[in-house]
Amino acid sequence: MAHRIGYSRVSTTDQDTAAQVMRLEAAGCQRIFEETISSRVEHRPQLQACLEYLREGDALVTVRLDRLARSTRELLEIAQGLESRGIDLVVLDQAIDTSTPAGKLMFAVLAAIAQFERDLIRERTLDGLARAKAHGKVGGRRPTIAGQKAQLVKRLAAEGQSIRQIAVSIDASPSAVHRLLSKASSAAACTHG
Repeated sequence: MAHRIGYSRVSTTDQDTAAQVMRLEAAGCQRIFEETISSRVEHRPQLQACLEYLREGDALVTVRLDRLARSTRELLEIAQGLESRGIDLVVLDQAIDTSTPAGKLMFAVLAAIAQFERDLIRERTLDGLARAKAHGKVGGRRPTIAGQKAQLVKRLAAEGQSIRQIAVSIDASPSAVHRLLSKASSAAACTHG
């Protein structure tokens, strides 16, 4: 017998899955997997458990596409995996139901549009970086340690202090200290090489 299985996700602990769960129950879900985890986290245990729980003939139901996948590529991988196992995908907000021809078409169109949009953003980003480079501007994030603090970090490192000791003494993260020292050593290698 086919079942409708729900998946609900929120990103932070100050959010609540209750509204999603209510909608999934109203959509006929017999079981709902709930998760509080950022979409940036690759391994989402409840999503994995949900996907493993599904059987041929079942339908995976979610409120919105962004609750299910981190990217268009991941969404397509999940959808293709479901399709190959004979499992339908139902997305309430986007009115997608892959058990119907119209739902399959709608999903394919949304996926194609999302991919097109991602390609455009990437193209614009590369164009912007090329223009900035042509005008002598360097991209990337600004250093968290600069000026006199950066000089102090280099001096302390030259005196043999560990990255952790330096980080504590200047009230910075060890990764910021490591980044600064790595950049300084690679710049020194370039000028000597």
